[in-house]
Amino acid sequence: MKPDLQTHTPKARGAVSNAVSRYDKVSRHAEADGWEMEEDLPTLRTEVSIEHPRSLISYNRSPDLPFDRSINPYRGCEHGCVYCFARPTHAYLGLSPGLDFETRLVARPDAPDVLRAELARKGYKVATLAIGTNTDPYQPIDRTHEIMRRCLEVLEACDHPVAIVTKGTLIERDIDILTRMAAKGLARVGLSVTTLDPELSRAMEPRAPTPKRRLVTMRRLTGAGIPVRIMASPIVPALTDPELEAILGAGAAAGAGSASWIMLRLPQEVSPLWQEWLAAHYPDRAHRIMSRLREMHGGKDYDARWGHRMRGEGPYAEIVAHRFKVAVKRLGLKENLAPMRTDLFRPPRAPSAQLSLF
Repeated sequence: MKPDLQTHTPKARGAVSNAVSRYDKVSRHAEADGWEMEEDLPTLRTEVSIEHPRSLISYNRSPDLPFDRSINPYRGCEHGCVYCFARPTHAYLGLSPGLDFETRLVARPDAPDVLRAELARKGYKVATLAIGTNTDPYQPIDRTHEIMRRCLEVLEACDHPVAIVTKGTLIERDIDILTRMAAKGLARVGLSVTTLDPELSRAMEPRAPTPKRRLVTMRRLTGAGIPVRIMASPIVPALTDPELEAILGAGAAAGAGSASWIMLRLPQEVSPLWQEWLAAHYPDRAHRIMSRLREMHGGKDYDARWGHRMRGEGPYAEIVAHRFKVAVKRLGLKENLAPMRTDLFRPPRAPSAQLSLF
C-alpha cells in the first residue's frame, strides 16, 4: 500500500507538515509519483549549517519579559516542540517554520568570540543576559558544537549574570561553571515541564528529554547550589491544564525554588501547524482546545498585545492564574526573584601581545 503523503506523520518530529512561510509566494504540496508500489517515505535527517554572526546580543523593550537582552547560539531546534512560538523565525532564513525548523538547523560557532567582543565594547552596561528564550541552547547538537559551554566560559570570566531556559539535560555537562557562577549570584536556570505524561510529551516534544528525566536534571542542578525555576509552560487548555498542580509539585519536590507559567501561544505559522498536529494526534479534543484559546483572545487564535499575549484574558485565564497562585503558595515556591548581581562585572580584555602590569 502506498503512503498517504498528505496525512503522513514523520517519525520523531513535532510538525506534521513543512508548509511554506508567510514570505513565500508559492506553495508546495507532496504528491505521489504515480507508481503503485509499496514503499516507505524517507526518514527526515537533521542537517546543520554554519553561520558566522557579526552581532549576537539582541535587545528588547517588551514589558512582558523580565530581561532586556538575550543571545541564541542556534537557529531552529531539534527538540521539535510543535507549539514552539519561535518557529516563525525560520521564515527569515527562507525556510519553513514546520519541519525545516526542527531538521534544518543553524549553528553559530563564533558566538563566544562575538559575545566577548560585544561585552568589551566601551559603554556596555551590564544586565542579566537571557539564553534559551528563543531556541534551546542545550538541544542535542550542542553535544558536538559545545557553543553553550564556551559562551558560559566568556560570561564567567567577566562575572556577567546569566539566566538560562532549557528542556535539555545536556546542561548537566556545565554544572561546574554554573555552580561557581551561582555562588556569586550570577546564574539561575528555568526548566520547562509541559506535561508529566511521557506519551503526550513524546508527541508534542518528540526529541526533548522525558519529563521524568528533566526532573532528575533539576535535582542535580539544585543539589549543586544552582537556583532553578519550574516553568509550567506552555499550558494547553483541555490537554495539559489538569496537570498544573502536579507539575508544580514535582518541581518543588525536585528542589525548585520558584515557578512560572505561560499559556499556549500561536503566533503566525504556529497556529496552522498546531491545528494540523491536533488533527493528527487529538482530533477528539481539537475543537475544545481551540475554542478555549479563542475565548481568551477575543475570538482569534492569538493576540500579540503586550500584557495579554502570555496569559490571555477572560474567566478561563483567570481560573488558571488563581490555581497557579494557590499552588505556589501551598508549595512554598516564589513567583518573583531578586535581581542577580551586576556589580561584579569586569569587561573582557581585548587580546594583546603586551603583558598587563597588574
